[in-house]
Amino acid sequence: MKYLLFISFNNGLKHNAVYENLAILHESIEQLVEEEKLNLKKEKLPSFSELENHFKNEEDFFRPLSNGTWLHIQELSGRNYIRDEMCQEELVLESTTLWDFPTQNYGDKPHGNNKYNGVTPAFIIWNLLQRYTKENDLVIDPMCGSGTTIDVAKELNRKVIGYDINVVRQDVIKNDSRKIPLADSIVDFVFIDSPYSDNIKYSDDKNCIGKISCEKTEFYDELEKVAKEIYRILKPGKVMAWLIGDQWLKKKFTPTGFLLYQRLEKYFEPIDTICVTRHNQTSNTGLWHDRARRYNFYLRGFKYLFIMRKI
Repeated sequence: MKYLLFISFNNGLKHNAVYENLAILHESIEQLVEEEKLNLKKEKLPSFSELENHFKNEEDFFRPLSNGTWLHIQELSGRNYIRDEMCQEELVLESTTLWDFPTQNYGDKPHGNNKYNGVTPAFIIWNLLQRYTKENDLVIDPMCGSGTTIDVAKELNRKVIGYDINVVRQDVIKNDSRKIPLADSIVDFVFIDSPYSDNIKYSDDKNCIGKISCEKTEFYDELEKVAKEIYRILKPGKVMAWLIGDQWLKKKFTPTGFLLYQRLEKYFEPIDTICVTRHNQTSNTGLWHDRARRYNFYLRGFKYLFIMRKI
């Protein structure tokens, strides 16, 4: 569900932004109030549970602040902002190289867990499997996370195996993606949504690639080991897709996608590159957008989806 937050004086609008969910919006309210130099303890800010209960009645939320501003929050469901209600027969293949999926899931069944750190939008996998596989093909996800690939593949009658170094469900096999326990040249398609630095805690396992910064050459060395394994298990001429994003941290930009691509082109030939719009990151707030404009930097707005064929 998306929400629109206004902060306004009686004589005009001060702030407005769309938020992906109530949790992000609630956090942003506190940040914005602090920027106004108001006392958080003295202001009667809504709690997360208060907002959650309020919007069960589908009414706008209003709350005055001590400096004369008003909080005004609107729920945007039913106004064509999201595609949660898409049913299977309404799904349509993407036709351009810009993919934008406002929600992680589609339809009325879960595909993976949308609360999982770094969860993959299910519609990405749906598009890839529709284009590059057929029924009964074997699909592999070496970094399966909460199992989005498994759920989508099974729904489309593909055979599927999901591995991960951090197992969170029974049908995911514990394994390090740098050594996949499969024979050579038996797989029809591989999808991987890998870490793109050490910015997210994926697991407590000391061998997790997500514990290595993308600013280090070691990070790409380890991902190349994964690429070699993907190459080994894929059938000749078959396709793999790799989702990854860049990093901006402490005033330094790291072109993680480009640096990984240089490693991948040793083993695969390009089919195309897709830009996937990023949603739900904590920086997608009015506060961070204001800071990006004020201090002359860019928020990460997309991830790369490299679609490549085994040479």
